[in-house]
Amino acid sequence: MPSDPTSRALRDILHHIDLAESFVEGLDRETFKADLRAFYAVTRCLEIISEASRRLPNELKARHSAISWKQMADAVNVYRHDYEDVAAQLVWETVQQSLPPLKVVVETEIRRLGA
Repeated sequence: MPSDPTSRALRDILHHIDLAESFVEGLDRETFKADLRAFYAVTRCLEIISEASRRLPNELKARHSAISWKQMADAVNVYRHDYEDVAAQLVWETVQQSLPPLKVVVETEIRRLGA
């Protein structure tokens, strides 16, 4: 039986991946970098994804060791406290490179839990 906190965290992550993807849809890197609304919206999605990842059990994370769970969890501190250093380029790369494999893992775990 899936635990409610795990299921909620997975669904929060999936929802915010979907939002981030929708915020960059149709944009290229340069357009994204110039679009402050998209940048701020995607950064907020990444904050929530980061925070929700902290609520996932270690056993789940161990099943998917290709995901940089610690780096993902630590990213929220950069977004919140070193916000002047959050570069649009890094946010763009995160959406393009890190979110797709994370989405596959999250969808797999949701199916696994029957959540």
